[in-house]
Amino acid sequence: MSTAVIAPGHEDADLATPSLARRTVQVFTGNKLALTGVIVLVLLLAFCYIGPLVHSTDQVHTDLSQANLAPGSPGHILGTTDLGYDLLGRLMLAGQSSLEVGLAAGLLATLFGTLWGAVSGYFGGWTDAVMMRVTDAALAIPAMFLLVVVAAIITPSKSVLIVIIAAVAWLSPARLVRGEALSLRDREYVQAMRMMGGGGARAVFRHIVPNAIGTVIVNCTFQIADAILYVSYLAFLGLSIPPPATDWGSMLSSGITYTQNGYWWLIFPPGIAIVLVVGAFNFVGDGLRDAFEVRLQKK
Repeated sequence: MSTAVIAPGHEDADLATPSLARRTVQVFTGNKLALTGVIVLVLLLAFCYIGPLVHSTDQVHTDLSQANLAPGSPGHILGTTDLGYDLLGRLMLAGQSSLEVGLAAGLLATLFGTLWGAVSGYFGGWTDAVMMRVTDAALAIPAMFLLVVVAAIITPSKSVLIVIIAAVAWLSPARLVRGEALSLRDREYVQAMRMMGGGGARAVFRHIVPNAIGTVIVNCTFQIADAILYVSYLAFLGLSIPPPATDWGSMLSSGITYTQNGYWWLIFPPGIAIVLVVGAFNFVGDGLRDAFEVRLQKK
């Protein structure tokens, strides 16, 4: 019986070279800002969803006798709002609404934009021309203008905000994925699939979208951050979720009214929360972009 002898320096390539997934994780974990963003997001999620179990407050009934109490008042660590709500509990409830709308709108916009761009880029020709002209026409209209008009016509709610924000946010991922699809459709494996009788749906869902997943994931984090900002913009303009529900933008808008009275605690907590969550998603997006960058993975 003969035994195979492996010459020095010719060990198994899988042992010598880290896998693609491992390299991706290494690049991401090497980005300190991205890791900080992940930690901040985890802490904010715990604050908004686990916090109410620890610090239970009444966020439905108002009590004007407790209005605008300063931070450190008995039973109110961060003080109270102009309607007597405990500010810490209000911040948790508002965070739930802002995060839910932002996550749902960002994911919905990314999903629709990815499919739109993949179909447009893969099929090309008149299909691409028509679909991209629709996208260009929508991009020509300021997103904030559309959001204000639609939100003023329709009574805002969580589901309505998710739909109208996603309706203007899908344009960016559509153009990005379309560019990826134009490049991927000429690859050898896509051509081989065509020669074997594969259809357009198989090409889009089995080859184009999976191979553009890096671009899709990175863009999704930025879409979520933008959606959270859109929620705050609309709330600041008075187009917010009906009470007793609230969001960080509504809290900020209400607090601005009392800044001249010295009630600084009404604006700083929601303002800091918005900055933290948007910054965290952007840091994570930057880290993911680097992790999916082929040139960095090959270093």
